[in-house]
Amino acid sequence: MFLGIVYGLLFWAATLILVLGVANKLRLYWNTPAPLKIPTMPAPLTKQGVAWRMAREVFLFQSLFRADKLLWAISIVFHYSLLLIVLRHLRYFLDPVWGIIGFIQPFGLYAGFGLVLGLLGLMARRVVIDRVRYISAPSDYLMLVLLLVIGVSGLMMKFVNPTDIVMVKAFFQGLKYFSWQPLPADFTLLLHLTSVVLLMMIFPISKLLHAPGVFFSPSRNQVDNSREERHIAPWAAELDKQNVDYISELKK
Repeated sequence: MFLGIVYGLLFWAATLILVLGVANKLRLYWNTPAPLKIPTMPAPLTKQGVAWRMAREVFLFQSLFRADKLLWAISIVFHYSLLLIVLRHLRYFLDPVWGIIGFIQPFGLYAGFGLVLGLLGLMARRVVIDRVRYISAPSDYLMLVLLLVIGVSGLMMKFVNPTDIVMVKAFFQGLKYFSWQPLPADFTLLLHLTSVVLLMMIFPISKLLHAPGVFFSPSRNQVDNSREERHIAPWAAELDKQNVDYISELKK
């Protein structure tokens, strides 16, 4: 029960940090002015076009495909494997489990191999390619290592050192109601959960925040209508108003 209480508190703290941290970052993104009209060409001319372009970026990584085909392939494998894994893990929080979540269980299981292969590809790119290695910070490598630990430990729990998933589900079900449940004392499980907690805590201050940040990129979310409408940031409009008022005072 001691492990259940400790990890229960850790997961509640990590969830609070994750939610508040991401919310604060989104608030900053929302309030940051975009003083220039800088959509990357060819740019859409309507808001519907912007929505369609953003959908292609989010689901197909269109600009990455045009820039680097190998990195695009690695990223597609990694991101969609991660998506399947996250959806598969929803079964630990749902009772009863939704039909679609039950359907993707085998796909999510083997997506673990895709996740690890994608991460190894991203790691190799940072090590092998000179220009990428030059701009890589230690935190970039540590983030990949943390994700690799999560992926490898997850696969080990399935194929090498199985854990009691009934107890694991009872533990996470109990978290929803602040009802502490025992947790198996398996080293692989504890390593996996500890790594997940660390990832949740550092997510709001890491480069992984590009996930929601892509929606606030002015080069992607702007309409190419600079000839039809004047684009001016609120603070610039306020300066214009002050200048007009000042000139009016001078003329009096």
